[in-house]
Amino acid sequence: MLEKPFTRAANAVAYVTGMPMTFILCVAVVIIWAVSGPLFGFSDTWQLIINTGTTIITFLMVFLIQNTQNRDGAAMQAKLDELIRISKANNRFIGIEHLTETEVEKIRRACERAVNRSGGRARKKGEQRAGD
Repeated sequence: MLEKPFTRAANAVAYVTGMPMTFILCVAVVIIWAVSGPLFGFSDTWQLIINTGTTIITFLMVFLIQNTQNRDGAAMQAKLDELIRISKANNRFIGIEHLTETEVEKIRRACERAVNRSGGRARKKGEQRAGD
């Protein structure tokens, strides 16, 4: 019932908040707030305004960002699972994202050993093949 409207709102907010103009607007708000400090005598209320505003925005954005990342991750996983399913790859890898970190690490090491046994060499982070 609320899932579709929430998803649309989360996507819209994520899009708008990721724009350079939104960042510039936020910087402008902070500058205006800082410049207005002497006008308000750097009072507790003056400080409370920025603290409350940023806390509320941060609190809400955490949930929107998490929602967007969860959906993006699930969509990417579904795409990868489909590629595995239709290829000659081993279907036992479908769904491994639900395993524990230790179980996934065990599978990763087994894959590296298989590559090494087949005469290939697993590339370490930062290594490049000729032509990359």
